[in-house]
Amino acid sequence: MQLTPTAQKYILHWGEMGARWGINRTVAQIHALLYLSPTPLNAEEIAETLSVARSNVSYSLRELQGWGIVRVTHVLGDRRDHFESLKDVWEMFRIIVEERRRREVDPTLVLLRECVADLEKAGSQEAYARERLGEMLRFFEEMTALHQEMSRLPGGTMRRLAGLRGKLRKLMGSGKGK
Repeated sequence: MQLTPTAQKYILHWGEMGARWGINRTVAQIHALLYLSPTPLNAEEIAETLSVARSNVSYSLRELQGWGIVRVTHVLGDRRDHFESLKDVWEMFRIIVEERRRREVDPTLVLLRECVADLEKAGSQEAYARERLGEMLRFFEEMTALHQEMSRLPGGTMRRLAGLRGKLRKLMGSGKGK
C-alpha cells in the first residue's frame, strides 16, 4: 500500500500521540493505518507499508484486538487474516475510554478504598492523610458514576450533547466566574 504524504503525516502523528498516552508507537501507527485504509489489510501489507517487523505487527494487532478497536476479517480467495479498524469514531472513543477505565481507574479505586480503610484503623495521627485520600476516593467514585451514566447514552445522544458545548454550562447555571 502506497501512503500519501497526508496519510504518512497522520500515521506518524498518531504514533507520537499514542506514545504520549502510554500506548506503543507501532500499535498506534497500525491503528492509524487501518483506520485510513478503505479495505482490510493483512499483516504482511501492514509490515511492508509501515516498514516494521512482522513480529511487531503481530503483537500490535493482538493488542488492538484486545482493545476491541480492530477486528479480523477474511477476504474471498485469500486464506490470510485481514484486519480492519472500527470506523465510527464515537464508538471507538467509547471503547477506548471504557478500556482505560477498566485498566487504570478500577485498580486505583480498589487501592484508594484499601488505603482509606487502613487509615480509618490508624487513628487520629493519620487524619490528614485519611481526609486527602477520602477526597480523592470520592472524586474517583463520582467520576466513575458519571462515566457509567454517559456510557449508557446512545451514540446520537452523545453527539448532540457534545454539540451543546457552552450551552450546557448555561443550562446548568454555571456561567463564567461561577
